[in-house]
Amino acid sequence: MSESTIVKAQPKKPILRITLVSLFAALIAGGGFVKIPLPFSPIPIVLQNLFTVLSGLVLGPVLGSAAVALYLFAGALGLPVFSGVGGGIARFASPTGGYLIGYCLAALSAGLVAGQPNKEASLFRIVLAAALGFLIVYIPGLLWLYRFMESWPKTFTGGFFPFLIGDVIKIALVAPAAKRLRKTAANQLYE
Repeated sequence: MSESTIVKAQPKKPILRITLVSLFAALIAGGGFVKIPLPFSPIPIVLQNLFTVLSGLVLGPVLGSAAVALYLFAGALGLPVFSGVGGGIARFASPTGGYLIGYCLAALSAGLVAGQPNKEASLFRIVLAAALGFLIVYIPGLLWLYRFMESWPKTFTGGFFPFLIGDVIKIALVAPAAKRLRKTAANQLYE
């Protein structure tokens, strides 16, 4: 096997992939600076879920999930990347811990439905992928929050219903942005 064959077998533009994963991890962390506490809930309003879904839509399921995993790893190490500029492994045991795990699932599911950025996706498909991503966050989030709220009505009142209108607005913002950013990502990542 010649040296040129070995080079061609390597992933295309690995430095750019690492850079984009790191950039989206930083965007997710930046979303934690917007934290609006709710008096009746331990779960604040944040923009992190917007950026986790966007990472899956723009980078695809693998790189989008890698961006979220990098963000979660940085937070677990104690870097102040979680909402309210906090960090540490203890956040995973707090009421918001399930939502953090849901972020990774959201990027994966949104990326799987939208497809790789080098594949054309209609705006309808991207909206559907974004909606699924936002909803997926709630599955582990609510299951974990139930441990703290001790009843399903309280869990849904504190961890689901107050966020629905905001999530619809976020979907309306993220879908058209993702449609454009997917083209840019495809042009950069694929030949």
